[in-house]
Amino acid sequence: MSVEKRKPVLVIGLGRFGAAVALTLERMGHEVLGADVNARRVQEFAPELTKVVEADCTQTGTLENLGVADFEAAVVAIGSDIEASVLSVLALSDLGLTNIWAKAVNQKHARILERTGAHHVVFPEQRMGERVAHLLNERLLDFISFGSEFAIARLAAPERIVGLPLVTSECRKKYNVTVVGVKRRDEDFIHAVPDTIIFPEDELVVSGRIDDIERFSAI
Repeated sequence: MSVEKRKPVLVIGLGRFGAAVALTLERMGHEVLGADVNARRVQEFAPELTKVVEADCTQTGTLENLGVADFEAAVVAIGSDIEASVLSVLALSDLGLTNIWAKAVNQKHARILERTGAHHVVFPEQRMGERVAHLLNERLLDFISFGSEFAIARLAAPERIVGLPLVTSECRKKYNVTVVGVKRRDEDFIHAVPDTIIFPEDELVVSGRIDDIERFSAI
């Protein structure tokens, strides 16, 4: 059964970040137009994306020829050439796109992108660096932050709450975290309820402030 095609998305810049975005969108059912000034990258991803073109997307004329005014969204994934990044966002904005995502390499770059017309600015290297730092303590198995304070994390059940139902361990009251669900070996993920008993080797999905999650994982 074929995957239903969604509205097309333009991805400008097929480096590591841009390629990952483009390939994931393709797997999700989007038509993806990948654009890069590097002929080798265009050739590399031509078999995997809906369409790939060698093009300088800093000019509105080029984008108009590609028909991107009809696209649902655009991702400017250029990081090494800040001028090209900013000019591409400006050109997309001039064409009236209302869902422009852009990669930034620092805060100054991000501010320029926002003022130029980017609706969403991301810092992939910074976010990955933060994620790795949190995972290095070996207590957290996975980690997704929301802003600078809150996160959802997957971690091994702390020994102190093993054998107790959640209503007894009072994780929210004592540790300021909410246990969202439990993953048990060879079993499906289950949503946590007050009567859920935590077993040895359980993995928990918890939400809360980052500092509280770190402390909870260490008890």
